[in-house]
Amino acid sequence: MKIETGTRAGALARAAAMFDDGLLKSRLTEFVAIPSTAQEAGYEPHLYRYLDEAIRPWVERLGFIVTIHPNPILGFGPILMATRIEDPARPTILLYGHGDTVRGLDDQWSEGLKPWTLTERDGMWYGRGTADNKGQHVINLMALEAVLEARGGKLGANVKLILEMAEERGSRGLREFVAANAEALSADALIASDGPRVMPGVPTIATGTRGTFHFDLVVKLREGGVHSGHWGGLTTDPAVILAHAISTMMDRNGKILVRDWLPRNGVPAAVRGVLAGCEVGGGGEAATIDPDWGEPGLTAAEKIYGWNSLIILAMISGRPEGPVNAVAPDARAHCQIRYTVDSDPETFAASLRQHLDAHGLQNVSIENAFVRMPASRTSPDHPWVQWARDSMEKSLGKAVQVIPNSSGGLPGDVFVDHLDVPLVWVPHSYNGCKQHGPDEHLLPGPAREGLLAFAGMWWDVGDKAV
Repeated sequence: MKIETGTRAGALARAAAMFDDGLLKSRLTEFVAIPSTAQEAGYEPHLYRYLDEAIRPWVERLGFIVTIHPNPILGFGPILMATRIEDPARPTILLYGHGDTVRGLDDQWSEGLKPWTLTERDGMWYGRGTADNKGQHVINLMALEAVLEARGGKLGANVKLILEMAEERGSRGLREFVAANAEALSADALIASDGPRVMPGVPTIATGTRGTFHFDLVVKLREGGVHSGHWGGLTTDPAVILAHAISTMMDRNGKILVRDWLPRNGVPAAVRGVLAGCEVGGGGEAATIDPDWGEPGLTAAEKIYGWNSLIILAMISGRPEGPVNAVAPDARAHCQIRYTVDSDPETFAASLRQHLDAHGLQNVSIENAFVRMPASRTSPDHPWVQWARDSMEKSLGKAVQVIPNSSGGLPGDVFVDHLDVPLVWVPHSYNGCKQHGPDEHLLPGPAREGLLAFAGMWWDVGDKAV
């Protein structure tokens, strides 16, 4: 079938053909095969390989000028910066992504699946990075390629690209890099992709992300374990003290009891309004939405997009893999707060200390408290957000759900603080994709829609009034 050139419809048809003819799957297969995990020693050369062998030649063919830089922080992955300037007077879009992944976890994948091999099974594309984040930025760049072909090599706008290789380690070094290159990265808006849609079949725009605050709760009572027969019932058990400390922080139904951790004025009216009627789900068998868990009186969407959550990521006392008859000397839990911009993480540790002391738990210490990724948010009614929504709805012929922030964490704050750009995150995945675990996968349906959505936005930004 001949595809027309010079029209928006032709550009979308080219993008659709890239999916239907297997080009997206083929390219993603090549990129997934590069084991670019940032969380395992010995894989550092593959972080450079991904940028230099997979991304650089491709985007240079699209007209970008590409440079690859060492991370400003020693020991963290490199950063690619690429620019494609047609006319400085025209709008400029900053496209972000990350090519690093979490650990492969090779031995934990289902039979017949491997992290560094893209495998199609039951209508899903399995492989490490398919959803987080190789598949997502590959979609956006292929959509740009389709529009450039449809427009005879011209976009009518400017594009800047930044791809980092340390996002799975907290985007260390990205803030310093963006600050040092703020002029070169200046743009009108950041439009990029990561994270999940609210539902697999619902195109989504997120205008920010929740932040992540981490800390350890530690109960250390003695230097070593003591005989459980001789000392059990006489000496304090640190695991019990730790369990009681956690129970004072959250009730059995998931309501946070340290109320100073919560958004200062509840869910803002603007946030509540944009989330009205928003459905959340489609996570497959990985988890369930339990209606009685979390803050009472909030909808599921408000709980995950407009509120804070406390999660116990890990806890230990003794050696569960080989228990002995001893009262353990200590107990430790690693905890995380996912928080919105309506909260102040600078007060979290002090509020917890005051809370624990009030419950007579002075022997529970708070260690290693830090913000891993700050929260960020652009107003959902920002003109660039509305423009993106209108463009996507025109391309897809269906409603687009705008949410005030994604449920996960991304370094949007870096771009807001140093470039003062609005954030438009357009996720192509869903919350059951199993990113960060074995059997990570991408759903072809949202991937195809992502190609069409971005092709439409790339076309429309070329026509956008200055």
